[in-house]
Amino acid sequence: MKTKTQDHVKFILSEYAEQFITLAGQYDGTVHSCLELERVIDQYSAFITNEANQEVWEEIHRDESGDMNQLAADLRRHSARCVGIMEKYRALKLLGGNAEMTDYFQNIESCIEEEFGGFRLTAESKVLMIGSGAFPMTPLFIAKRTGAAVVGIDIDEEAIKLGRRVVDKLGSGLPITLAKVYVENLEYTKEATHIIFSSTVESKYDLLRQLHPITNEEVVVAMRYGDRLKSLFNYPMKAVDAHKWRLAEVLLRPDHVFDIALYTKAPSGGSYDEQL
Repeated sequence: MKTKTQDHVKFILSEYAEQFITLAGQYDGTVHSCLELERVIDQYSAFITNEANQEVWEEIHRDESGDMNQLAADLRRHSARCVGIMEKYRALKLLGGNAEMTDYFQNIESCIEEEFGGFRLTAESKVLMIGSGAFPMTPLFIAKRTGAAVVGIDIDEEAIKLGRRVVDKLGSGLPITLAKVYVENLEYTKEATHIIFSSTVESKYDLLRQLHPITNEEVVVAMRYGDRLKSLFNYPMKAVDAHKWRLAEVLLRPDHVFDIALYTKAPSGGSYDEQL
């Protein structure tokens, strides 16, 4: 039986979906609508990381799984688009002389440092970021902290152009390359020691399957994901073929908008992994 609280949460989530659609449609290549989008994304981030909302979400999802699955899929798609736009806003503001940071970006940056858990980065590491966006926070952070070479790729031409300008401004001289290219067409993929998937890349597990034959045997993959309530803001974890990939470590971060699953190549003789 539904409660008033469940109805209230459903209403809130439906309202977020409508706001994301509206705000995404207002993007025109300027910062005209940035403040409203930043406000909504920050509120949504706070909602997702509020543990008090978890139980109510589970109850709703259990009672109306069909409706909730569709609402969750819509929210993931619309919020991912808005995150990409908000990165463009942040890039445009930085390039215009405004370097302020929203709560959402602070949340993201606070978890970059331990992205690979026990698989530490060094100056000799070669990092590939899939879904680098218009404000390449992770490549900048890694290159500055470790000196490792970082290649960021994205399929959004505007994001790549803005990202290059951001790198020129914040990380001139750092070993960072940004390109609009598909991962299977990138020669660097074979050399990468560490690969990071953005949580808003919908096809990340399809890409993971494609990566197996074109990566080296020692590669470590950091898959940003969100399950349960966090699946409203991130694409969730999926099962992998254990003949190819092994789940080496899971970094759960209750106060962050996504968690991280670390994969390494599986030894021969694995079986299909249904635990994910």
